[in-house]
Amino acid sequence: MNTLYQETIGEGDRHLVLLHGWGLNAEVWRYTAERLAPQFCLHLIDLPGYGRSKGFGAMTLEEMAEAILAVMPPKASLMGWSLGGLVASQIALSAPQRVEKLITVASSPCFTAHEDWPGIRPDVLQGFQHQLSEDFQRTVERFLALQTMGSDSARQDARLLKSVVLNLPMPPADVLNGGLEILRTADLRQQMTELTLPVLRIYGALDGLVPRKVVPLLDALLPGSGSEIIEKAAHAPFISHPDTFCERVRQFLISK
Repeated sequence: MNTLYQETIGEGDRHLVLLHGWGLNAEVWRYTAERLAPQFCLHLIDLPGYGRSKGFGAMTLEEMAEAILAVMPPKASLMGWSLGGLVASQIALSAPQRVEKLITVASSPCFTAHEDWPGIRPDVLQGFQHQLSEDFQRTVERFLALQTMGSDSARQDARLLKSVVLNLPMPPADVLNGGLEILRTADLRQQMTELTLPVLRIYGALDGLVPRKVVPLLDALLPGSGSEIIEKAAHAPFISHPDTFCERVRQFLISK
């Protein structure tokens, strides 16, 4: 039986599960976890097929959520970045009794652009899927570069993301393709309106993948949730602005 890799850092009775984005692994949270560990018990998990969670093939969003639910604490808050935000949202929808609070980072319940919805053009995601079969590593590197573009520390942030990928085995092509398919097709907008647990959404003002235009639309759609835009940050605000990011997360998690 395949098992998910997870690592626990910190102590206490406030549990926080951290879920990474497409193409990466839980090491992307390393510096965030070190900052939050004095107050929280953090669970860093490699998504199925990514990093050290080997032996998994392509999965649906629901299957990914089930896999995480099987290994996470009985009750915990969730923080998911990008694709991980979709997985965290799906977990909250599937098993709300298991989730204390939900934080999504540079994520959207619908990543693909529609006529009335800002996002990534469908042909861009389809292009990535096509390029994966032709030049696997270059496609992943190009996607990583897109995530930091625009921030003051873009070059440094891109290097960090790239090192996180290259220090561990690259996910199989079918796993990466399955992740892109989730980003291309998932739409949790209406389902998210049913959530009653506390939700915080954090964005980068310069994000090219989840444009800030989506923020007021989600503010209206999910009036019970809070939103925070970090200025001068792109798609990885926890890397480019770690102090601001961690302070906002800390405030949200310890609030009643």
